[in-house]
Amino acid sequence: MKEPRSILITGGTSGIGEGLLYAWAKPGVTLAFNGRDEKRIAETKSNLEKKGATVYSSNIDVRDAKGMEEWIKSIDDISPLDLVIANAGIATPQEPTMTRDERTKATFDVNVYGVFNTIHPALDRMIPRRHGQIALLSSIAGFMGLGHSPSYSASKNAVKAYGRALRTRLAPDGIGVSVICPGVVPTRMTADFYKKFPGTVSLERAVKIIKSGIERNKGLIAFPLQWHLLVWWMTTWPDSWIDFLHPFYMRYLKKDRYSD
Repeated sequence: MKEPRSILITGGTSGIGEGLLYAWAKPGVTLAFNGRDEKRIAETKSNLEKKGATVYSSNIDVRDAKGMEEWIKSIDDISPLDLVIANAGIATPQEPTMTRDERTKATFDVNVYGVFNTIHPALDRMIPRRHGQIALLSSIAGFMGLGHSPSYSASKNAVKAYGRALRTRLAPDGIGVSVICPGVVPTRMTADFYKKFPGTVSLERAVKIIKSGIERNKGLIAFPLQWHLLVWWMTTWPDSWIDFLHPFYMRYLKKDRYSD
């Protein structure tokens, strides 16, 4: 998918989603995105249109299965989708009034079911055409559980496993599938989370890596390389080693904001 002409990205008003929209924005390209902040939606839409793209925006919540299906299929009716990126996600919320069960459910509702609500309607249209590509945003955290955020780790592990299996399942139908597993990328979501973290990848660099990987239909887009290799290796470690190292990792957290 070197030259997608119709692209839909969820969570497009900040971070990686917004960066990818700008990376593909140019004349002749149709972009669709959603977000939660009306002001940022309007600003992003205006800026993308200044780059020459045709832009459709929405404030639809990815947790709204019926609404997402209607929105995605309405965009596909206007401009048949070449590429859909399920980018929207949250870190585990830590409101004092929420129970552990409520925090876990909220994380899965957005990070897992929000992905399903994005890619399934798109695949309903792409598979009959035998054309299209989807990308799912997981995380380096999806390779193994992080002790400070079990729900987030588990949700991203589910997305990674589902996407990797879906790639094999959909290859005979002519559909490409990429799973994106970033390490720490400075965004609004991570701003209050980490101190200076070793191996942090700038947003600009992350967007270039992801865009290049998608255009090559790479199955797993995991970066930075050192963290990808480390967490892959750590999955073979005894539990006692991981438990021992966990306090050292926690030193890089500003506060236990997303702990569940």
